[in-house]
Amino acid sequence: MNQKIIKEICQDLMIKPHQVEAVLKLLEEGNTIPFIARYRKEATSFLDEEMIKNIADKYQYQVNLANRKEEVIRLIFEKGLLTEELKKQIENCEKLIEVDDIYRPYKEKKETKATKAIKQGLEPLAKKIMSFPKTGNIHLLVQPYIKGEITTETEAIDGAKYIIAEWISDNAFYRKWIRRQGYLSGLISSKKRPEAIDDDLTYQMYYNYQEKISTIKAHRVLAVNRGEKEKVLTVSLEVDDELMLQYLRRKIIKEPTSFTVDIVNEAIKDSYKRLIWPSIKREIRSELKDKAEEVAINNFAKNLEKLLLVPPIKEKVVLALDPAFRTGCKLAVLDKTGKVLDIAVIYPVEPKCEVEQSRKVVLDLIDKYQVDIIAIGNGTASRESEQFIADTIKEAKRKVEYIIVSEAGASVYSASKLAIQEFPNLTLEKRSAVSIGRRLQDALAELVKIDPKSIGVGLYQHDVTPKKLENTLDFVVTKVVNQVGVNINTASASILKYVSGLTNKAIEAILKFRDEHGIINSREEIKGIKGLSNKQYEQAIGFMRIIDGSNPLDKTDIHPESYEVTKKLLLQINCSVNDIGTIKLKDKIKDLDLVNYSKILDVSSYTLEDILLSLEKPNRDPRDDMPKPILRSDILQLMDLHVGDKLQGTVRNVAPFGAFVDVGLHDDGLVHISKLSKQYIADPQEVVNVGDIVDCYVIDIDLKTKRLALSLLPPNA
Repeated sequence: MNQKIIKEICQDLMIKPHQVEAVLKLLEEGNTIPFIARYRKEATSFLDEEMIKNIADKYQYQVNLANRKEEVIRLIFEKGLLTEELKKQIENCEKLIEVDDIYRPYKEKKETKATKAIKQGLEPLAKKIMSFPKTGNIHLLVQPYIKGEITTETEAIDGAKYIIAEWISDNAFYRKWIRRQGYLSGLISSKKRPEAIDDDLTYQMYYNYQEKISTIKAHRVLAVNRGEKEKVLTVSLEVDDELMLQYLRRKIIKEPTSFTVDIVNEAIKDSYKRLIWPSIKREIRSELKDKAEEVAINNFAKNLEKLLLVPPIKEKVVLALDPAFRTGCKLAVLDKTGKVLDIAVIYPVEPKCEVEQSRKVVLDLIDKYQVDIIAIGNGTASRESEQFIADTIKEAKRKVEYIIVSEAGASVYSASKLAIQEFPNLTLEKRSAVSIGRRLQDALAELVKIDPKSIGVGLYQHDVTPKKLENTLDFVVTKVVNQVGVNINTASASILKYVSGLTNKAIEAILKFRDEHGIINSREEIKGIKGLSNKQYEQAIGFMRIIDGSNPLDKTDIHPESYEVTKKLLLQINCSVNDIGTIKLKDKIKDLDLVNYSKILDVSSYTLEDILLSLEKPNRDPRDDMPKPILRSDILQLMDLHVGDKLQGTVRNVAPFGAFVDVGLHDDGLVHISKLSKQYIADPQEVVNVGDIVDCYVIDIDLKTKRLALSLLPPNA
């Protein structure tokens, strides 16, 4: 391990060297991030998944940087141009772009105006001009170089200027200063193209827009980039060109009285305008995009994590409704386990408006299957369908509530091979209804079937680098799946692919074993499955539960490697595995001396603490601690609201500028970031997350645009 890199990571993340070393060693041994975070806390001193991933990412970047430094030093050495000073400069670089800046003058170049002039023999003239002679004159200086292809004095001087311009452009220190100055003092501007069509006024605020490069927010960078890509906007970076030129003149012109000063000044101007600034402008735009992508991807990741952790609606029969106008609303009745009991189609809205027939179908289904909740997709005709359902359930013989469910990605799942295999006899729309109902019953189990990018809780997710987004979202889903754990007897291939350590081959082996042998009764059985290696078993088994198996410990998230310690502990407190989760056991461990028992059992306090928690709550689910979804029995209209009204809603999405809250209207209301807290916050996710249940207040109603502005601050706050 590179100790210098480890030291830099420690300083960056404010952690200890032994933690970084432990993480890197464990990763090198083939351990997964979820496994390390959950079962190797004693080695890492309780680092979570994000920190472990950060260590891995930063180490890889530093390794890449070190490799690039070595490569550049080697390439320059092979050209016979490496000096100790140059080598030290390269070794002190902190970013890849700095290494590339230093290497720029030594790279093999395609033919440029400067390389052509060098071939014409004008490099010695350029050097003489840059020596700033004070005696003689330009005519005498240039005369020896008017030969061959060079027929005039002007041609010779122009060629020399091209060479000088490229020398200036290749100077790493000049580029670094101009890049930094441009970033700190420059402006990013956007204007509407004269011929552009923007019917929905999507980019209206950017028609004549300007902001400092150093302060522009990520969502605005992505917005102007998209507007530029769609040919609605032109985007430019503006800096004080004269300030940059003055800097270059101060650095380059050593003798202001020389007769070559004017020529060098022209070369400086040409270098800056033709070579340096266009290149640095692209670098700044690229850096802005990279930073904006990072913010957008992190925003999406946090939203996705909270969405996946929405508590399941357990032990409820659900009637799911996929709304539509022309093709009708598709209904699917699901039992408490998500099994499809019935399918129907009704036409309660335009154009058919078969309200009474539709009402009878819904009431009959409610009565026949004892439906508890109706899940309505939030797509086309959602609110019209909601009005119909709100009116209909008033006539039901039992208490029925409804909830609006995001159907983002439902159509993607419905058209997938997985959905076709699961429901070969259902149409795409009917499969979508099933998916809507199941995501209410267990969001995690259903949403893992869908490409995370299609789940729809991001900002400009289609404008970021797909691979970066994919890697981050996969990490989030993996983290959540392993935090929650899976029931190995009911888990689908879709969710098993996110379980720590499992490969496609291992998943196929587990599912085949399950098909051939029926219910799996113990984790020990899983250990014997052909196609599952010992390492895969070690990494995965703690996250796979067996609820009603032969060994009560198998329903906990205690790893089998700790079973012996657990049994010794139970013996010490006069309990057995059959007491797991009972009041008796809870009372025994309530005031247990962790330090003392860690010594007695020869186990780390981290592991012992986790064992105790698992014994107390054997089938614990972190989602149980999350806010429960709001169920409704009547509809809310925008015209019914007044400024100052207090509402309760569910946070559906969080963006850098605020949070979108579902209060039961057709469209979500927006709480601007300034209305989330009395204190200054830089990121709305400091205050709210997807799935949060919040009290909010109406501060503005726009009936024309059907927009609702909300605040989390009471009117008199």
